[in-house]
Amino acid sequence: MFKEYINDAWLPILRHNQLDSFEALWELNKDDWFEPPNYRRGGWSGVIRTRIALPEGGKVGVFIKRQENHFFRSWRNLFRLTATFEREFRNILNFRKLGVPTLEPIYYCQKMVDGKLRAIVVTRELEGYQPFDAPCYRPIGQLGTSRRGQLIAQVAKTLRHMHDARLQHNCLYLKHIFVREAVGGAIDVRLIDLEKAKWRPIRSIISTRDLYSLYRCADGWSRTDRLRFFLAYRGEDHLSVESKKRLRGIVKRLLDKKRRL
Repeated sequence: MFKEYINDAWLPILRHNQLDSFEALWELNKDDWFEPPNYRRGGWSGVIRTRIALPEGGKVGVFIKRQENHFFRSWRNLFRLTATFEREFRNILNFRKLGVPTLEPIYYCQKMVDGKLRAIVVTRELEGYQPFDAPCYRPIGQLGTSRRGQLIAQVAKTLRHMHDARLQHNCLYLKHIFVREAVGGAIDVRLIDLEKAKWRPIRSIISTRDLYSLYRCADGWSRTDRLRFFLAYRGEDHLSVESKKRLRGIVKRLLDKKRRL
């Protein structure tokens, strides 16, 4: 269990703002919510966004997520209370360790306070990034052919890298894929909301589950866009026999979902 984690590169910045303790981060802008608290099962979880000063001047944006009495249980923690944020934080560290682009962690800690389990996760704001379901990307067919192709290719490459590492996102929607387009045309992709992510041994199961979720929420994507994405994901110019089998499996799940609605 993580008692407390502080990113060494960020410690001077937190100290400069007198935010290098659990208590200070818990009280900061306590009622100024970016995402109002979500109350359930006797606990709550919420997010604030703020900008903190840099020692050399200027400011940087950070997100501070706070929760109270939100737990999860697994075979690893049957006999102790563990905040759901710990699972998300472990996944952030693991994704970064495996070279899968995600958030930059700054701080994590969980504590029992007055008989209640509290947890805090602090990450750097993805400044200059947009979620892949932002209005500027909807519908994706509105984009120029070259730009659309580059975006699709880079997102597909990032997801392939995640799946090659046997990591399943488990909640892979366009809003959890953040994109930044540089002036020169370079594209950077980051994956967020890793609370449900997990390692699984069989890559085909991983890709089918995640790509099904992605396609299900990809409003405005034409059949051609979805095919181009899948080809980029598979690294192919034309669908191989194995790719056709995988794609049929995803399409079948989508059709079955529609019939149930």
